[in-house]
Amino acid sequence: MYISWNDFEKIELRVGTITDAVPFPEARKPAYKLKIDFGELGVKKSSAQITDLYTADELVGKQVIAVVNFPPKQIGPFISECLVTGFANENNQIVLAIPDSKLQNGAKLL
Repeated sequence: MYISWNDFEKIELRVGTITDAVPFPEARKPAYKLKIDFGELGVKKSSAQITDLYTADELVGKQVIAVVNFPPKQIGPFISECLVTGFANENNQIVLAIPDSKLQNGAKLL
């Protein structure tokens, strides 16, 4: 299925730095609750099922790419405000999509 360029421009992909990562035991699948600093956009919360390859401690300080213009989503007792992006490897584990150089928090994918 193709989308138009106008459709793609509606998706706001931004770089943010994870400032906090804690286990999310109430989630149906193992996950972390993240706080991500997007600079001028502020700090947003996200739930991420990335426990297979990442520890909570190593996530803090890591920059990620996230969709920041989805409406908030209720996930159990938690409200997720952005979607952290990643790819499934051959074992169906999520590998984060990250910039290969440090960027300003809030930088937008162009």
